[in-house]
Amino acid sequence: MNTQTTKNSPNPEVIRSMFAKVAANYDKGNSVLSLGVHHLWRKKLVKYAGVKPGQEVLDCATGTGDLAIEFKKAVGPNGKVVGTDFCKEMLIPAPGKAAARGLDITFEQADVTALQYADNSFDFTSISFGIRNVSDPVKALKEMARVTRPGGKVIVLEFGQVNIPVFGALYNFYSQNILPKIGGLVTGQGEAYDYLQKSSAAFPCREGFVALMKDADAFSHSEYISLTGGIAYIYKGTVK
Repeated sequence: MNTQTTKNSPNPEVIRSMFAKVAANYDKGNSVLSLGVHHLWRKKLVKYAGVKPGQEVLDCATGTGDLAIEFKKAVGPNGKVVGTDFCKEMLIPAPGKAAARGLDITFEQADVTALQYADNSFDFTSISFGIRNVSDPVKALKEMARVTRPGGKVIVLEFGQVNIPVFGALYNFYSQNILPKIGGLVTGQGEAYDYLQKSSAAFPCREGFVALMKDADAFSHSEYISLTGGIAYIYKGTVK
């Protein structure tokens, strides 16, 4: 599979600018649009990952730090969590959110397709709701695997397409017609939420995403589970 950026791939600078504009109201938009379910999904991810106290985690596209916070709760005071995002504006609330919970988390700007960390640095590397916005998802998966120790896990949480009759039709109507409008009202950035919905509908899920993981040629095993009827999926790859 050709992993080079194509004209249909997300443009990094356009994506960075879009998230910079939505950053101030990003948490509010998430809570309204998902009715808080996204927090449950992140808790499920940490449990599914199998993180243990004292381990080291890199969370890419951490945004305002929600998943990094969940990981830090799991690894405890002797563990280490680094949260990164390529949009510095998205990171602004993260340190304060962690500090308010008494959690010591490092937050840094980084591009998931060109991470500044040494090989085999972490036990787990994750990305939630971010890989579909990357210009080259396979390159991102390779980078995440590179900085993860052999036998460690790369974990991806991403939206998919619901394929359950009736529920799928209802959710598709909501996501296509209601979600972008509500997102626009809450954040003032309707165009951004229209893009996010369309990118979710078009991005590979289930076996389609597992195929991208196979293309990365970095995992000895890949698997996934569905969340809330297939609205989202968690993928787990064991690094070679």
